[in-house]
Amino acid sequence: MVDRMVSLSVGIMLSTSFLHSLPEAFESGADTHTLFAALLAGLLLFFLLEKTAILRHSHHHEGDGHAHQHGHDAHEAGKAGWMILVGDGMHNFTDGILIAAAFLADPTLGVVTGLAIIAHEIPQEIGDFIVLLNAGFSRKRAYFYNLLSSMMAVLGGLLGYFTLAQGMQWIPYVLVFASSGFIYIAVSDLMPQMQRRATLRETIPQVLLIGLGVAIVVFMTRSH
Repeated sequence: MVDRMVSLSVGIMLSTSFLHSLPEAFESGADTHTLFAALLAGLLLFFLLEKTAILRHSHHHEGDGHAHQHGHDAHEAGKAGWMILVGDGMHNFTDGILIAAAFLADPTLGVVTGLAIIAHEIPQEIGDFIVLLNAGFSRKRAYFYNLLSSMMAVLGGLLGYFTLAQGMQWIPYVLVFASSGFIYIAVSDLMPQMQRRATLRETIPQVLLIGLGVAIVVFMTRSH
């Protein structure tokens, strides 16, 4: 199920970025060179966040088929459990701001952006939950802290709505930043996971689910 959600996420995130968020930003009248600079800066920023272990979360666990010695994942998770919660909270806070910016630009784009974030968050949150269990959290504690981290998106959404509403000129740049995040996550994180399953039997569902993700976005915005 998680693997299927990863493939669907790729289709939704890339199509949201290239078919809607970026066109919306570039058609806003903002300076094109500045928007491209913001896109480049966003990609480099996500690279740096990944390097400092703020963005990238482990999606594997004991017995998942990866070649680790017994106890490897529990040991790694034990060191990183709280960092994952802090990083995930920051990530969710940013997601809330991005959703608010998309809704302020266009309600349809807001729905599509929210869908793209949800599609990515489902496999990520499942992975985080497993890591926290391996780190020694009880199921109840892991669920509670994951929920608390997710609520940061609401805080980010409220902050984004009230601040960006007073500075509409910043919305195109926030949309470009959101697109840089979607593109980076899809290309550097999700697609490499899919490449580990290279047989034809596994590739066909991946391609179909990517296509389904694109079709969902196109269908939802067909009259836009």
